[in-house]
Amino acid sequence: MTTYSAVVTTGIYCRPGCGAKPLLRNTRTYEHPAAAEAAGFRACLRCRPYRVPASIEAGAPELVCRAWQLIIDGVLDGGTEAALAARIGMSPRHLRRLFLKHLGATPDQLARSRRAHFARRLLDDSDLTVLDVAFASGFGSLRQFNRTMREVFRAAPSDLRERRQRADRLVADGGLVLRLPFVPGYDWAAVRGFLAVRAVPGVEEVDGDTYRRTVTVDGAPGVLEVSPGGAGHLLLRAHLPYWEGLIHVVGQVARLLGVEADHGAGVAALSADPVLGPLVRARPGLAVPGAWSALEVGVRAVLGRGRTPGETADRLGEFVTTLGTRVPGLPGGLTHTFPEAAAMAGEASVIGALAADVAGEHEALGHGTGPDTMAALPYADRDLRHDLAFRLGHPDAFPLADHSLRAALDELGLDPAASVERWRPWRSLAAAHLMAHGDARRDVPVAAEAIG
Repeated sequence: MTTYSAVVTTGIYCRPGCGAKPLLRNTRTYEHPAAAEAAGFRACLRCRPYRVPASIEAGAPELVCRAWQLIIDGVLDGGTEAALAARIGMSPRHLRRLFLKHLGATPDQLARSRRAHFARRLLDDSDLTVLDVAFASGFGSLRQFNRTMREVFRAAPSDLRERRQRADRLVADGGLVLRLPFVPGYDWAAVRGFLAVRAVPGVEEVDGDTYRRTVTVDGAPGVLEVSPGGAGHLLLRAHLPYWEGLIHVVGQVARLLGVEADHGAGVAALSADPVLGPLVRARPGLAVPGAWSALEVGVRAVLGRGRTPGETADRLGEFVTTLGTRVPGLPGGLTHTFPEAAAMAGEASVIGALAADVAGEHEALGHGTGPDTMAALPYADRDLRHDLAFRLGHPDAFPLADHSLRAALDELGLDPAASVERWRPWRSLAAAHLMAHGDARRDVPVAAEAIG
């Protein structure tokens, strides 16, 4: 995880690699930029910490991780810490205590810092007006935006826009382009290959080195494209009906691509495994891909049960064509948006029950939720729980129903019941590497396995 260094004599905090050389006795370290800002430090103008991912530590409690994901979803844009605490079943005081212990800042401070950092990136990258930047970043008013930016960056938004470097501005022929920072070592080619095998026909596609998909924002369709950028970032091009709440769309993209997850500890642990180690060392930058929504993951898992990726793609294509919304004039092979939960919530099936729970925002389907917590879903068997947890960001899930995963286990001669336990608590990362390895044999029939 990135550790930020703050210098008490200058009042500035930096990210690793900054050229500044302060005396060690004058420095303090923080695990999150919000913690440094809460302590009164401002971001360095040289290394610009707001340009790197600001995630939370891998060892944080699951409740803290769930609360952080709700913050990313915007629960504090217009809500309170008390409402956030109620969502995860604890008192506001205890929630603040946990956040201060593990992250060094309160939920409100983290949300404020995240909005301010995203706004600063938009001021650098785009030509959006200051007003558009404010609402795209999740602020409720221009006054709140101006006040927060002055507190975090010690300057007004208009002054920050004037300070941007010539190379910061991204020029686009269409849509809005911005930088999507990733953790050092992130392997875009490996993640892109993973997504290509599992792309939903008509909704997602990988074209060369670009990943592209349709989205729905408050009922209106849009298209997102991700392609290689420069050192430390990808380029995200967004074609959306409006920019309000853009920060949450970008947050979903970041989760889908796994750009902010630091798997360093997991890579180090799994690299020592006698069988899995060579796979991990060959792709150390492979992140565990996330999901655009729990509904997409669940539908794929149900329709793909016992089928090869090719057969699953055919079933998904039929499903999208039947229940999705057709959007004409889209690039490449994009034709539809993924069906909304309301379109399938009335079905008397696992998919219908899942859609109803997604529409009702069931807490067991939140990002970062583990397979055990999902036992509260009566229709979700072991395989569905692990499929969901794996793509929803839980670090210790093992989706054995995935065809490529089972193909890799067969090829490597691994007994899952005997092997999986030694990969805890990094089973999701282990599964991602096995799945990437098995994708080369994705249409080869394999035998189903079952583990507890």
